[in-house]
Amino acid sequence: MERDARIYVAGHRGMVGSALCRALASKGFTNIITRTSSECDLRDRSRVDEFFEKERPEYVFLAAARVGGILANSTYPAQFIYDNLAIELNVIDAAHKYGVKKLLFLGSSCIYPRECPQPMKEEYLLSGYLEKTNEPYAVAKIAGIKLCESYRRQYGCNFISAMPTNLYGPGDNFDLHDSHVIPALMRKFHEAKLKGEGEVVVWGTGKPRREFLHVDDLAEALIFLMENYDGELFLNVGTGEDVTIADLVELMKEVVGYEGEVRYDSSKPDGTPRKLLDVSRIRSLGWRHKKSLREGLRETYRWFSENYPAVRGVQGV
Repeated sequence: MERDARIYVAGHRGMVGSALCRALASKGFTNIITRTSSECDLRDRSRVDEFFEKERPEYVFLAAARVGGILANSTYPAQFIYDNLAIELNVIDAAHKYGVKKLLFLGSSCIYPRECPQPMKEEYLLSGYLEKTNEPYAVAKIAGIKLCESYRRQYGCNFISAMPTNLYGPGDNFDLHDSHVIPALMRKFHEAKLKGEGEVVVWGTGKPRREFLHVDDLAEALIFLMENYDGELFLNVGTGEDVTIADLVELMKEVVGYEGEVRYDSSKPDGTPRKLLDVSRIRSLGWRHKKSLREGLRETYRWFSENYPAVRGVQGV
């Protein structure tokens, strides 16, 4: 990408989009295009067309999505599948219609089957049943991959896809009703420490294993792929390392400085037993993550505590 190329970051206010904007700016890209959802609702095709016709972006990072944890996915399945499908359909088709040079679609590791062999290779997509707690979201993300593949095959569009593992970092959503595990735990332990509470309740058994990637590492990977990868096959983006939720809980307690007890509520769902990505393909291209989980959590907690309670999902509660 030329440093003055017109680059559209869809979803720039989200955790991934804001990290992308920071990373692009730090690398000297000077023409980053953004729109809030009120300025251009990506679910509205007419507004998306108006935006693309006016701005004519050359490169598109499609990071806009409706996201959330187990509770949010279970509570709002219709919104998760509709909103994500609408965003993908409108943006990908407009990118084709208005001559975008290259588009990168951001998916999710939840696209893989619930009982997927570990670590999960790209070719395992559609090889088994999805995890029921986030199936609508996963179906939408799989559709996004297939849209990029189909537009590439039929029209020759240079549309690629990346599947990140579980993400965390500055700008995350800390709302306990629809956040993911790291922001939920960070907020719970922080508030329990502030209030002097002696116990924190954690959903599930603590046995599932998860892989976590700092969002700044993801942003670097996405720019790397935009500049160095043109293949049809989507690529996993992760660390290639996982931990149990129980290990994560102990690490979070240490980072936050919470000294109380933890009680696991096994009546709540665990979700997929294990989610570890095979990242050999992206590593073979020359990219690998830089931040360890401990380092990344310390940086994130420093940001969270400095901005609390004005962080997303907490402000106004």
